[in-house]
Amino acid sequence: MNDDVFSPADILLPSGVDMAKWSVIACDQYSAQPDYWERVAKYVGESPSTLKLILPEAYLDGDTEAMISGVRAAMRDYATGGLFDEVGDSFIYIERDMSGGGVRRGLIGAVDLEQYSYTGAKAPVLASEGTTPEKLPARIAARRGAQLESPHVLAFIDDSGKTVLEPLAARKDALPCLYDFELMEGGGRVTGMKVEGADARAVSQALRELQATADPFIVIGDGNHSLASAKVCWDEIKGSLSAKDRQNHPARRALLEINNVYDESIIFEAIHRVLFDVEPSEFIAAMEKSLPAGSDYTFGWHAGEQSGEVRISAGCVGDALELFGGFLDGYLAGSGSRIDYIHGDAAVLALSKEEGRVGVIMPAIEKSQLFATVAKSGAFPKKSFSVGSSVDKRYYLECRSIHAHV
Repeated sequence: MNDDVFSPADILLPSGVDMAKWSVIACDQYSAQPDYWERVAKYVGESPSTLKLILPEAYLDGDTEAMISGVRAAMRDYATGGLFDEVGDSFIYIERDMSGGGVRRGLIGAVDLEQYSYTGAKAPVLASEGTTPEKLPARIAARRGAQLESPHVLAFIDDSGKTVLEPLAARKDALPCLYDFELMEGGGRVTGMKVEGADARAVSQALRELQATADPFIVIGDGNHSLASAKVCWDEIKGSLSAKDRQNHPARRALLEINNVYDESIIFEAIHRVLFDVEPSEFIAAMEKSLPAGSDYTFGWHAGEQSGEVRISAGCVGDALELFGGFLDGYLAGSGSRIDYIHGDAAVLALSKEEGRVGVIMPAIEKSQLFATVAKSGAFPKKSFSVGSSVDKRYYLECRSIHAHV
C-alpha cells in the first residue's frame, strides 16, 4: 500500500447520466430549510443521483433507519448495475466557479485515516473544529457497512510556495477532461481533469516535500463530522484484520478534496446560530451579563424586528468563540430550547423573524489564522466557520468503493 498521507485512488464516476441531477450539495447544508431538499428531490426524480446515497441533515429527526436502508439499496444498485466507470490510480484536478467570482482549485485523492485525528491527538491530518457528538451517530450508521463513499470534505494545505495545485492549473489544457457541467441550484460550473502517471507522481512528490516542513500537514475545513465518522468506522473494522489486510483495506482511506489555503477564492465565513423556543429578551440579557464586555469581537443578534450587538473582550477569535460557546452550552442545558447552525446572514434574518427565536451573527475567522491556531491550540470550537457560502459548498460527485472484495 502507498504510505503517503494523501494519494491517488481508484475513483468511480457515473457514465451516461444527467450530471446536473447526479451531483447534489453537502448533506449538512440547508439543514433548517427542508424545502430546498424537497425541490432537489423533485428535480432529480428517478434519475441516478448522489441524493440517494446521503442523509440530508434536514431529515435526521425522521426515520433514519428507513433512510439508511434506502441508501444501502441505492449503493447496491449503483455498484453492481454498471453505472460507474473507474478512473484508476489517479487524482482529479478540479476547478469550481465561486458565487462571488473566481475559481476554487482543488485536488481529489484519498487520505489515510491512520494519519488523521479529530480528538486532539497529534497527527499529520487534523480537524479544524470540534465535533458535535449528536451529529455523529447517524453519519456513522450510514458509513458502517457501506459499499460506496462520495466526498463532501474540503481540506487545506498550507502551500505558500504554490507547489501542488498551481502547476496543475498551468497545464490543465494537457489533462484529460472527465466532467464539465453546471451544478444544480446555482452551484456554478465544475470541471474535473484526470491526473495520472508523471503528473500524479509530480503532485505526490510536491506533497511529500510540503509535509516535511508542515505541522500539521492537512487541516480539514468542511466535512469534519463526515471524516470523523469514516475514522470511527475504520477503527471498528481494523481490529479484526491481519496486518496485511489492515494495510490494504479500502476503508482505511477516504476521498476528499484538498485546496491551498492561499488560493484567492478561499473565503472563510462564520457559521451563525439560531435559537428556537427561547424568550429573546432573557437570552440577550444573559449574553450581556455572561460574556466579558469589551471591544474586540462583536456578536450581532436579531429577534423579530429588533436587532443589536454584544461586544466582548478576547485575546483572539478562537477565544471569543470558545467563550460564546461555553455561555451557549450553559444557557441551553435543560432549557428545552434548541439550536441550529446556519450559513448566511440572510437565512439568519429570515429564521429569526418568528416569535420565540433569536439569531446570532458570529464573528468571522481570518484564514491566515487557521494553521497557526490549530498547531498551537488545537481545533476551533465546533461550527466556528465554513469555507465560503452555502451555495459554494462541495457537491457530491465522485465515488469510491470502500467494500473489501474477498
